[in-house]
Amino acid sequence: EVSSQGGFPPYETLHGAGAEPVVFMIDHFVVGGFYRVHTGRGKDENLNAPGMHFEPLAFEDCCSQPDPFADADATPNRFYAYGVVARLALLAASIELEETAPSA
Repeated sequence: EVSSQGGFPPYETLHGAGAEPVVFMIDHFVVGGFYRVHTGRGKDENLNAPGMHFEPLAFEDCCSQPDPFADADATPNRFYAYGVVARLALLAASIELEETAPSA
C-alpha cells in the first residue's frame, strides 16, 4: 500500500523562491526527498501549482541523529527535523487508519 500524508506550509525559501520539503519513506525509514519550488509564489502560498519545479534534497549523510555541534539551520539538522515530522505524520496516519478501519 502507498499512503500520502500532507503537511503544513513550512514557510521556507530556496534561491529566493517559495519552497517546501517533500520526504519519502519506506516503512518508518526516511529514504529521500525533494523540495517543491515555485518562483511565482510566495513562501506562504500553495506551491503545488503550474510553474513549480523540483530540487533534490541531497541527504549527504545519515540524518537519523541531529548534529549537536552545528547550527539548528545546518543541512543535517534540517533534514533530521524533516524526518521527525515525516515519522510523526506516519504515526498519525497509522492511528487514523486503525481507528477508521471497518470492524470484521
